[in-house]
Amino acid sequence: MGLGPRSPHKSRRGFPAGGKRGRGAKGSGRPPSGRQQQSCPPPDGRSELAVDPHPHLSPEALGYFRRALSALKEAPETGEERELMVHNVLKEVEAQALALATNRTGSEMLQELLGFSPLKPLCRVWAALSSNLRLVACHRCGVHVLQSALLQLPRLLGSPAEQEEEEEEEEEEEEEGKDGPLETLEELVLGLASEVCDDFLFYCGDTHGSFIVRTLLQVLGGTLLESERARHRGSQSPEAQRAPTRESKPTDFEVPESFLKRLQDLSSCFLKDIAVFVTDKISSFCLQVALQILHRKLPQFCAHLCNAVIGYLSNRSSSADGSPLLLFLRDQTSSRLLEQVLLVLEPPRLQSLFEDHFQGQLQTLAAHPIANFPLQRLLDAISTPELLSPVFEELSPALEAVLAQGHPGVVIALVGACRRIGTHQAQVLQLLLEAFHCAEPSSRQVACAPLFATLTTYEVYYGLMEEERTVPTEHQVEMATARALGEVSVLGSLLLQHLLHFSTPSLILRSLGALTGPQLLTLAQSPAGSHVLDAILTSPSVTRKQRRRLLKTLKGQYVALACSRHGSRVLDAIWGAAALGARKEIAAELGERNQELIKDPFGHHVARNVALTTFLKRREAWEQQQGVVAKRRRVLNSILED
Repeated sequence: MGLGPRSPHKSRRGFPAGGKRGRGAKGSGRPPSGRQQQSCPPPDGRSELAVDPHPHLSPEALGYFRRALSALKEAPETGEERELMVHNVLKEVEAQALALATNRTGSEMLQELLGFSPLKPLCRVWAALSSNLRLVACHRCGVHVLQSALLQLPRLLGSPAEQEEEEEEEEEEEEEGKDGPLETLEELVLGLASEVCDDFLFYCGDTHGSFIVRTLLQVLGGTLLESERARHRGSQSPEAQRAPTRESKPTDFEVPESFLKRLQDLSSCFLKDIAVFVTDKISSFCLQVALQILHRKLPQFCAHLCNAVIGYLSNRSSSADGSPLLLFLRDQTSSRLLEQVLLVLEPPRLQSLFEDHFQGQLQTLAAHPIANFPLQRLLDAISTPELLSPVFEELSPALEAVLAQGHPGVVIALVGACRRIGTHQAQVLQLLLEAFHCAEPSSRQVACAPLFATLTTYEVYYGLMEEERTVPTEHQVEMATARALGEVSVLGSLLLQHLLHFSTPSLILRSLGALTGPQLLTLAQSPAGSHVLDAILTSPSVTRKQRRRLLKTLKGQYVALACSRHGSRVLDAIWGAAALGARKEIAAELGERNQELIKDPFGHHVARNVALTTFLKRREAWEQQQGVVAKRRRVLNSILED
């Protein structure tokens, strides 16, 4: 497709699903276990301080800790025997903490052991490692031990049971004649923060040390970011990697006042060398995390840091086509940082930033392989109609071109902004129909849902011949019903979900209602498409009557739904929202193939949820039970509505 206006004689191809972003998409999270865990040292060699400066762990000791960990996993979760076992094992760990932390297998076991550890033994292990902080923090295995110790704080910090245990152990130590008080957990964290602050640039710039800085910032702020925890779950698809940025669910916990003060001290270090944190790839990650934490805990300091970043970038070398900031929007490292800045800016500052730097450049940014991502974050951050209106006016003429360039994320973000703000919804829907070549003739509009779901134009989706593409033809219902539903993309599913939450989703519902039972089944069984069914069930814009009419299409497909990984989840959601009459129909259809369901790994969960055995053998008791459940649901809904 070209960049010009839509023409029925041009642009007859499907839309690319979105390209990979050229900036190390797999992230820099914890290496996977096994042989792949060994990673190449960085070019400057900063992470390896010396050749083998740490003690070795003997095979006998490794075997002991492996057996001890296995026994702990099998032991009851509570009880005096388990407590004694944990105490004894961690006593041995304390003596060999450095050797364990810097051994690949030992590091993994130590991380698990710390998850079992009470307060005092953890402090002892931490203290044993603190004398070799730089070595451990910048070691490819040791860094994850320190990180694991930090992540125990939500569990241990301020726990009454742990405080009592600490007092008891202090008394025991005094009786045993141990000299020198052990630092508290708070003192250990503050001590770590102080050491990191003293050599801030080194730790932030080190491949492994930056993990400690990022985790330390979260712990000091009493907020654990889902996006950071997700880095330990292995590689993800490029589309999935971007999701945490938008949908992270931070976990808050109480921290001492001294932590927030130290957080501010640590964050002040960014201002001293702002140029490094804007341009260095590894260091930039630390500043991105700091902005997220400060936005939640110290918003004024967050705004100060954002202004420093914007001020620095705006005063660099001038750009021929506008603000100097545009150069950095196209840079792999600084654009990542700018994405986070856009997400944490207050609405008035975001408005002025748009007017000073973005306005008049949106279509150019949308077409750029890197700059389109910061543009998506700008769209995600819009919270006022005053900002959405000029953005929509500038971007809307180029929707088809943006899709053709393989940047559908920009379009989905714009549609999402229209959903949130509640304006321009009819306009953006009409533009989407035109972009997917199903606006005219009007009979084609009923085919829009599968086109949106697969991000494919009408001609490509239905495989029209070249001569049929010259002049748009009427929609052929027989052709549409005979064709199997295409593969639903993640972004296509998001697009439909947004549209179903528009104030008037009737066209999308009509298009979904035109799907055959097998086609709707394919949508429900799709990993991405199943969330479209979720949107139908949860959108306040979809009435009960519309929902019931659409879901009737699935009648006769319930067993296939129940025996599918994603379909069974959809069926559970349908069941949860169904009235008693609809539940009887579902249970009756499932009951005809009860044995097949029981043998299926997904179906037997559905059978249990539906209480299928009770339905088949004791119908009256089943109906009474479902009546009670329905009554509870009505009471709960009335409370929530109030």
